Amino acid sequence: MAISVHTNQSALVALQNLNRTNDELAGAQNRISTGLKVQGPKDNASVWGIAQAQRADVGALGAVKMSLDRATSVADVAISAGETISDLLISMKEKVTAAMDPSLDTVSRTALNADYRALLRQITQIVGDAEFDGANLLDGSLGTGVRFLANADANSFITLTAKNLSLGGAFITLGAASSISTATLATTIQGLLTTSISNVNQALGDLGAQARQIESHNKFVSKLTDTLNSGIGNLVDADLAKESARLQALQVQQQLGAQALSIANSAPQIILSLFQS
Repeated sequence: MAISVHTNQSALVALQNLNRTNDELAGAQNRISTGLKVQGPKDNASVWGIAQAQRADVGALGAVKMSLDRATSVADVAISAGETISDLLISMKEKVTAAMDPSLDTVSRTALNADYRALLRQITQIVGDAEFDGANLLDGSLGTGVRFLANADANSFITLTAKNLSLGGAFITLGAASSISTATLATTIQGLLTTSISNVNQALGDLGAQARQIESHNKFVSKLTDTLNSGIGNLVDADLAKESARLQALQVQQQLGAQALSIANSAPQIILSLFQS
């Protein structure tokens, strides 16, 4: 290789190597500071695209979980109200059975009927109050029921079936104006009450089964979200232990590269010794 003051090939090579080392060092420092080995499409277009698609699914599953959480709350409120109504019906049966006693005097029968009517009003109050976020499964306002999201594509749903526990309905056949003021009326009410208790218990069993299904699916969605997040991490997260070791090596290479460039830059000074007398 010719010795020239115009072209220093050794210095050019040393400079290229040093620039490459600086670029790699900057990349390693960026990966360490962000914790990501793939931050954007420039790093790895295909991996970044896959990760972005999975992030979209994770976001959608967040909406699904929110919907299922709401479903759980709606079901819990309905079940709590239904259990209270079932207890009230049992209390009513005690009153009705007592009212069937033909030996009761007018005062006692009137008192029993007043208690019975108060329990009816309480059932109506509970049915009206069994609402969460505008959804009431027990008052007939939702028709057949309400659907909640079940997957990230929003094309699958879980349904909570409405159970109209209003007085005089399909489940509680007792009318709001019913009375046990006579033994004959009490006998009639007893049959209706027995049927109503059975109907309400069946309705609560259905709601309980649906609530368990929602709870189970909600757990699955949570696990699926965690799995997707783990998969995204496998694709884009940096191995910080490896990056730390890489950083140490690159820092040494940078120092050696700077020293090599310094040596290469001093080479043309040899030309001066050729012209000394």
